Amino acid sequence: MAGKFLDFKTNVFLAPMAGITDYPLRKLVNEKGVVNLYSEMVAVNAINRKNPKTYRIADVSKENYPVIVQLVGNDPLLFADAAKLVADLGAYSIDINMGCPVKKIVGNNSGSALMKDLALASKIITETVKSTNLKVSVKFRKGWDNNSVNAVEFAKMCEDSGASFIAIHGRTRAQGYSGEADWNIIREVKESVNIPVIGNGDINSVYDAQKMIEETNVDGVMVGRGALGNPWFLGQIHNYINLKEEPRAISPIELKDALLQQLNDMVYFYGKEMAVSISRKYVCWYSKNLRDAKKFRETYTKIYDYDLAVKAIEDYFEKQEETVSL
Repeated sequence: MAGKFLDFKTNVFLAPMAGITDYPLRKLVNEKGVVNLYSEMVAVNAINRKNPKTYRIADVSKENYPVIVQLVGNDPLLFADAAKLVADLGAYSIDINMGCPVKKIVGNNSGSALMKDLALASKIITETVKSTNLKVSVKFRKGWDNNSVNAVEFAKMCEDSGASFIAIHGRTRAQGYSGEADWNIIREVKESVNIPVIGNGDINSVYDAQKMIEETNVDGVMVGRGALGNPWFLGQIHNYINLKEEPRAISPIELKDALLQQLNDMVYFYGKEMAVSISRKYVCWYSKNLRDAKKFRETYTKIYDYDLAVKAIEDYFEKQEETVSL
């Protein structure tokens, strides 16, 4: 399978994740390999109100790599206006979130709730496409629940409404992120439309990515949680499925350097206090499966000072390297 996906640089995508796929993470993942990147969710009502925090999330103009900006909401006209705004803020293309399962989002008739209202979903896509020259894609799920699996019908609607490509997560909204992703429904979606399809769900290794491609014939793959704590993972997938290059092991020192770089970029983006707070979840992911990880996490969660946080990270991962080298 060739790595070409429309005019993107690869057929491998880092999934948009609220509170995770921010500027510091995008910058790091981009440096570690060939991958397409998404922003966090941008609420169309908030950006149209000129909300400063939302504007900052949407502003990718200073990043020297393409970023797909994802919009979420339920008002077609607000989507159209938001599409124009994010285009001005540097978006490479625009994605419409019709898959988020979070209660707060679906309670507002947004995210995966739109899978229950194809007429409104179609109107949103149509108005967004009309408002911009950028490509517009849609990310959605298998369906609302197992009694209303409508991904194939939904995919056809997206295509008919003007979407350039689609991404499907093989779980229902009711599943959230639990259970297994249904790759059969991904294959059925791929067979039902002529636009490119990205498959998402249960890709935890480069071999899973290759298997999804072989079993579903998707044009691209998307990884979310599988990439947490491993900024090299997406690049390794690209290299494996396109160049047949086996992934290499990442050393504890490399993990330390990546984590410290991400922390430093978070300081730039959020300030020291917030950076240390946000970094706690990353410390958990980076130290997964390493020696004395639980103890390290417990210690780190009590740290509020930036310099102490840096020292704790250095000490922990350097001790890991000593253990590995014995």
